[in-house]
Order: sequence, then C-alpha cells, then structure tokens
Amino acid sequence: MQPSIADIRKDYQLQSLSEKDVMGNPFDQFEKWWNEAIKSNLDEVNAMTLATSSADGTPAARTVLLKGYDHKGFVFFTNYESHKGQQLLENPKATLVFFWKELQRQVIISGTVEKVSAEESDEYFNSRPRGSRIGAWTSPQSSIIENREWLEAREMQMEKKFEGHEIARPSHWGGFRVMPVSIEFWQGRSSRLHDRIQYQIDGANFWVIKRLAP
Repeated sequence: MQPSIADIRKDYQLQSLSEKDVMGNPFDQFEKWWNEAIKSNLDEVNAMTLATSSADGTPAARTVLLKGYDHKGFVFFTNYESHKGQQLLENPKATLVFFWKELQRQVIISGTVEKVSAEESDEYFNSRPRGSRIGAWTSPQSSIIENREWLEAREMQMEKKFEGHEIARPSHWGGFRVMPVSIEFWQGRSSRLHDRIQYQIDGANFWVIKRLAP
C-alpha cells in the first residue's frame, strides 16, 4: 500500500548553521557551501530553480544551470526570446533556489537582473559543444512547434548551414546576471526547526545578517 502524500517526510539531522559560523559576506559563504557541494559529488550541483514574473505579475519557474558567479552576481545563459528571457526583460527581478538535498541545504538568492556583456556571452557560447551551439540556432525556445520531426529537420538545416564554418553566437542568445539584494542559507534541522541565516543589503550597500524563524 502506498503511503499517503501527507505522511512523506524526512527529519534533517546532518548539520547546523549559526550566525557565529557564517562568513561576513554572502558570496564568501556561498563559495564555502559551493566547494562543499562540489566535494560531495552531487549530481547536477549547478542546477537551480529560476523564478521570474511578467510585467503584470504572472509568475513562472523552471530549472536552469549556474554557469558562473562572483561578487557581482550569479550567471546563467538562455534564449532571450524564450518565456523566461521575455519575463526578465519585462521585469528584471528574479529568485534563484539551489536545493542540495544530500547536504540538506538550500540557498535562496533574490535580486535584480541584467544582461551580461556580449563578450561574456561570446566567451561562454564558444566554449560549448558544437551540438549545443547548433541547438541555440535550431530552437525557437518556448514557441509552439508542429512536432519533434520539425525540430529535427531544422537541426539538420542548421548543421548544413554551418558545415565547415565557425558557429557564431546568435544575437537572441546570451547570459543574464542575478545581482542579489538578499541571500538566504537554509540548513535542515530536526523537527522542522531549520536554521535560516539571511544576508540582506541595506541602504548603505552593507550586508546585514539576520536569523529567520523556520
């Protein structure tokens, strides 16, 4: 007999997180957790939920891949004409969520969004496998298409078009950077009394550390 959905739960007991233990800067704290996640050999460690909303407030969320981060923000790449691309251009605010279940951790990043430079987009695009570069030209992402065969035929057209040539980055494809105004580090604890440490930027551009109730 299958368990009731309401009865599915896990008690988190691996680690704790204290204000006394975290770094003074959230990017340094992210670096620490990121390195621990890498060393743990997590599958798709750079997968993150990207939440956006349109100009009228209609929300949407999907999984994308982190492709870089520094003290300016967190970078991913996409088709600018896709659903998420259009929402970010209409309403340049977003939230990212990493959930590393093996470590019983989440990182929640909220902030404003900007396009990365053309040079940054070119550099990453040119580092991608050839098939992925062809795919960026092939797919009119988020548009309605007839069927899978239409997509495969278009891929063949692009293969033929670029045969023997370099594949330049299409103008509709590139990177976005999420520049945080708040970053929350969530460590699962027993009985749902989780540790939540939030960094929030104040009016003087300093990071203020707060503990949130679980």
